[in-house]
Amino acid sequence: MVRSGLNRPDVMELRQTYDRVGSAAPAQVMDGLTCLAGLYLAISPWVVGFTGFRSLLVNNLIVGLAVAALALGYASAFGRTYGVSWVTPLLGIWTIVAPWVIRGQPATTATIWNNVVTGAVILVLGAGAMAMALRHRMPARAPRATGETHPGEW
Repeated sequence: MVRSGLNRPDVMELRQTYDRVGSAAPAQVMDGLTCLAGLYLAISPWVVGFTGFRSLLVNNLIVGLAVAALALGYASAFGRTYGVSWVTPLLGIWTIVAPWVIRGQPATTATIWNNVVTGAVILVLGAGAMAMALRHRMPARAPRATGETHPGEW
């Protein structure tokens, strides 16, 4: 009988490790801030007052809701969502460049500043989530043959 890769003990252990990482206080704070940044991006056209920019309004609404949904996924099931943690920094970069890329009315100072600052926040927070996933994905280094250990090594 062939066993599914999902039933292997090492996969389950890896998921539990990611779930522990995702439930740590710094990760929860980062996920909460990412969710808030996404929700702000979604409502920012009405807060900043650029509802006349229909294309950018729709973009910010969709990207903001996507960022918030990803952050909720990271917060609730990091062991299952860490594989897509690279998407959030990309959405932050897209948010930064969107005022210049999206066709329609030329962007104003308010729309540019809104998207650049919000995109930078999403980029930094998303990179933090991705770094946590990558840091815990790396296998631990084996102790040196001499038997000496250094702080932080096992």
